[in-house]
Amino acid sequence: MTWIASGKISIDWKIIPVWSVINLIFVPPLSGEMYTSVKNMQQVISVEKELLNHLRTYIEDETLRLNDIKRFYARVSALHSEVYNGPETAMANPLVAFTLIKRLQSEWMNIVYSNEAKENAEAFRAGYEKEESGLPKSEDLQGAARGLMRLQDVYALRVDGLASGHFRTASGGDTVDIYRPTVSVPLSGDDCFLVGKVAYEQEDYYHSVQWLEEAVRLFREEGGDWVPENEGTLEDTLDHLAFSHFKTGNVSYALSLSRELLRYDPSNVRVLRNVEKYEKLLVASPALDSPEKIALRRPNTTYLSTRNTYEWLCQTLGSQPKHYENPGLFCDSFTNGSPSLLLKPMRREVVSVRPYVVLYHSFVTSGEAESIRHLAHPGLRRSVVASGEKQATAEYRISKSAWLKETAHPVVERVDQRIAALTGLNLQQPYAEYLQVVNYGIGGHYEPHFDHATSASSPLYRLKTGNRVATFMIYLSSVEAGGSTAFIYANFSIPVVENAALFWWNLHRNGQGNGDTLHAGCPVLVGDKWVANKWVHEHGQEFQRRCSPNPEE
Repeated sequence: MTWIASGKISIDWKIIPVWSVINLIFVPPLSGEMYTSVKNMQQVISVEKELLNHLRTYIEDETLRLNDIKRFYARVSALHSEVYNGPETAMANPLVAFTLIKRLQSEWMNIVYSNEAKENAEAFRAGYEKEESGLPKSEDLQGAARGLMRLQDVYALRVDGLASGHFRTASGGDTVDIYRPTVSVPLSGDDCFLVGKVAYEQEDYYHSVQWLEEAVRLFREEGGDWVPENEGTLEDTLDHLAFSHFKTGNVSYALSLSRELLRYDPSNVRVLRNVEKYEKLLVASPALDSPEKIALRRPNTTYLSTRNTYEWLCQTLGSQPKHYENPGLFCDSFTNGSPSLLLKPMRREVVSVRPYVVLYHSFVTSGEAESIRHLAHPGLRRSVVASGEKQATAEYRISKSAWLKETAHPVVERVDQRIAALTGLNLQQPYAEYLQVVNYGIGGHYEPHFDHATSASSPLYRLKTGNRVATFMIYLSSVEAGGSTAFIYANFSIPVVENAALFWWNLHRNGQGNGDTLHAGCPVLVGDKWVANKWVHEHGQEFQRRCSPNPEE
C-alpha cells in the first residue's frame, strides 16, 4: 500500500510604440476556449490531419502545374538558345514569327494568369474553410501563450529552457531539469515572438522582455530570413523588444536595439523619432545608462499576499505533515460502519488534522473514471467563478467543466452512493450539488480560493440549502507533472493520485468558514488532468454533522 509523502524615470508618451495605431482599432473578441481544456486540444489534432490532406492534394496539383511550367520554360529557353541566337533570317520565317507572336500574346498570358493556379488555390482555401470552425481562435492562441507564462512563473522556469523543449529552472547557480517530458518540441523564433507579443499587448513588459529576447536569439540563429508561415520577423521582434526595454527603464538598451533595427529599415520614421527621444533622455539623465542595475519586476496580482506560498507549494509538497510526528495522522482501512464497505474497506489516509483533509486511495476504478470522463465530454464548457451575484469566466481559473446528474449513468449513481457511505452525509437533492467534472487546459489551474461562499450575495445561496459544508474531489486521471492541490495557509500540498479522492470540511461546526481551507489547483505542467467535485451543503446534514458553538471544531 503506497501512501503519499509528505531611480524612477520620466516617460515621454510621445515615444511611439509599435502598432500603436493598430491598437486603437477595436477588434471584437472571438469566443475561442479550446486552450482551457486538454480534451479540446486533442480534438484539434484530427482537424489538422484533415488540413494536411487538403494541403497534400494542393501540393500534388501544384506539382503537376509546375511541371507544365518547367516544360514551357525549357521549350522557350531552347528557342532562345538554338533559334533566336541564329541568323536574323530566322525571323523571316513566317512560322517562327507566328509562334513568337502567339506565345507572347497568348501563352505567356495563360502562364501568368493561370486558371489552373487559381483553381488549385481556391480548392485548397475551400478545404481550409471547411475545417475552419473546428480551429483554435485568436483567444486560444493568446490563452495558450498566457498559459506558458503562467507555467514559467509558478514553476520558476527558464524561457530558454522552454524554447528548447525542456522544463528547466535555476538552482544554486546551475540550470537543472525539473521534468523531462516523454514528448516535446522546441519553439521557433516566431513561437517566442507570439508569446512575447501577447505579453507586450497587455503591457506586461516583464514577460515580453524575456520572450522577445529569446525570439531575437532564435531569429538570428535561423538567419533572420522570413518564412511564409511566420507572423513575426527579426525586425518586428527588435521593434517590440526595444519599446519593452524602454518601458522597464532600460533606455540605453532600447536605444541600441532601435539603432540595430534602423540598419534593416533606415527610413522608419517612427523608430528614428524614438532613437532621438532615447538619446535626449540619456543626455538629460546619464544615470539611465546603467542597464545592469535594472531588475525586471513581475506584474502585481490579486493574490499577491499568498503568491510566494502558492508557487512554493506548487513546486514542492511544502511542509507536508509527517505521520510519525503527529499521532492524529494515520492510515487505515475504513468502512464508516457502512455495510456496503464491509467487504471492501476504503484505504484512508488522514493527511492533515487542521484543516481536516483525508485522501481515499483507489476510490474509483480506472473504468469508472474513464466512463465519467466520457459522459462529461459532450457537456464541457468554460469553468466559471462567482462574481458578485453572477458567475463569470476568469483568468485565474483555466478549465472546462460539466455537470452530471446521478441519473446520467449508473456509474455516477454508484459514485454518489460511495461518497455518502464514506462521509455519512446526505447527498439527496437538493442537499448536494450534481457531480462537477473538470478538465484542465494549457497551464490549467485554479488560483487560491475557498469552495464555500464568503459573501452573502454569492450565487450559491440561490439554492436555498445553505453554504458548502464539505468538498469531495476525485482525481479521474494522472498527470506527468504539476497539478497538485495546495492548501495555502495550512502550508502543504497533495499531488495528483490517480483514482484517489480528497475530502475536507469547508465550514466549522458553528457554520463559519474555515480559513485554513484556502486552496488552489496548481497549474498542470505536463499531462491531462481530470477531477470530479461533489459539494455538499449545510441543509440536510443536521443529523449527519451536528452543530457546535466551539469555533475550533
